[in-house]
Amino acid sequence: MRIVLAFFAGLVFGLGLLLSGMADPAKVLGFLDLAGAWDPSLAFVMAGAIAVGALAFALARRRTKALLGDAMRLPTATAVDRRLVVGSLMFGAGWGLAGFCPGPALVALGLGVPQALIFVAAMLAGMGLFELIESRRKH
Repeated sequence: MRIVLAFFAGLVFGLGLLLSGMADPAKVLGFLDLAGAWDPSLAFVMAGAIAVGALAFALARRRTKALLGDAMRLPTATAVDRRLVVGSLMFGAGWGLAGFCPGPALVALGLGVPQALIFVAAMLAGMGLFELIESRRKH
């Protein structure tokens, strides 16, 4: 049952990314081009996502168990540290250069967009490099 629900959640998320234009790097780059032909439409998508997320977190904070019965585990970190800032800068640079972030890149990869293959390969390499650095740092 969990796998079916996970599939439908992913399907709805992917369809939302497609319908909103987030899987189109040209649309994303148009949104990020503040000094040129700026396309503000994704700001409305982001505002809607933030509103839905804020409501979901507000409701989740009142619960002790998730809908499927697992313990509710919400993020507890509140510190803004160097790792968060550097990671955010790297994410933003990648988003600005490629027009993709991880979710939309996977959707575009499923659609056969060639740039998505390059982005996803680079993303996976970066994740692997991070894990390697973290494992060495902990030892």
